[in-house]
Amino acid sequence: MAEKINTANELLAAFTFEGELENIKQLHDGHINDTYVFDFNDNGKTRRYLVQVLNTGIFKMPDALMENVVGVTNHLRKAVIANGGDPERECLTVYPAKDGKPYYIDTEGKFWRCYNFISDAHSCQSVENKEVFFNAAKAFGKFQNMLADYPGETLSETIPNFHNTRSRIADFKKAVADNLSGRAENVKEEIEFVLAREADCSVLVDLLAAGELPLRVTHNDTKLNNVMFDNKTNEGICVVDLDTVMPGLSLYDFGDSIRFGASTASEDEKDLSKVSMSLELFKAYTLGYLTTAGESLTAKEIEYLPFSSKLMTLECGMRFLGDYINGDTYFKTAYPEHNLDRCHTQFVLVADMEQKMDEMKKIVAECCKELGIEK
Repeated sequence: MAEKINTANELLAAFTFEGELENIKQLHDGHINDTYVFDFNDNGKTRRYLVQVLNTGIFKMPDALMENVVGVTNHLRKAVIANGGDPERECLTVYPAKDGKPYYIDTEGKFWRCYNFISDAHSCQSVENKEVFFNAAKAFGKFQNMLADYPGETLSETIPNFHNTRSRIADFKKAVADNLSGRAENVKEEIEFVLAREADCSVLVDLLAAGELPLRVTHNDTKLNNVMFDNKTNEGICVVDLDTVMPGLSLYDFGDSIRFGASTASEDEKDLSKVSMSLELFKAYTLGYLTTAGESLTAKEIEYLPFSSKLMTLECGMRFLGDYINGDTYFKTAYPEHNLDRCHTQFVLVADMEQKMDEMKKIVAECCKELGIEK
């Protein structure tokens, strides 16, 4: 076996796998959970399973989390079948342990779970061209559309206030006040940048509270590498990594995609002259997303697509800065100023989006016209 797991024999006894185990390989793309591919020989046919250790240090409500995942994946499976699709490739399936639970707790106390392996597909770590981003947008839009009739209020909020920007800025202000690392004095300009935009943090949550935005099932981590792309067509076929699926706003998912994918530089780029928000990529994603999600979105959701891009970028930047001030206790860092570099790129993007907001709104209107969306 390429990789060894201390509890491999336990897992073989805990889950129902088909065939004889031939190989275990660890995947290193994720930053939160440890993920392995188990290869089995089933009478000459290779069967693959995705086996993961759930990071309960981050996800402290594993039962509720897996209840969310099972409910959403079962709903998606029915929707894929109803649309004539292939549920083995177009949605995740949770394979329960032999005791019927959607996970197995090993003798070391680790939570293991098992999914189908999406075959003949790949993930992308960066936006190499606008076609990739367009296809990712269609996948996330389809995900939103298929879950439009799922009662979001029945899902557990496994990470409380994950995208509640009013709560996030309260956390940020506490980090500044506590100043656990003693670094706050060195980042006064960055702190002021956030505080000057504090009013923005209440906009979407206030619209939700007023009933002007609907509560949705949201993915909450819509980075490019959470879409599996078909090896032949490059179409986005399956949205993965559902650990943060919770009730929320569709705008959170859209905005975070733009934050990550429409940037012209990496998240920790030190040369800030390279950082901007690409209007070309913004248009590609908006068109792709509205192609598949447009019919299920309200007029208000569509109206706030540009603003949500700025807001999610601001939120991420303040989280990086807050973690830097707290002493780097949440995000993994490769060097002492890593979180500070990350926050700088996000704030440059925020400022750039503010300059381009009218153009972004125009692009949304053009995409709606092209697709015949009238709200």
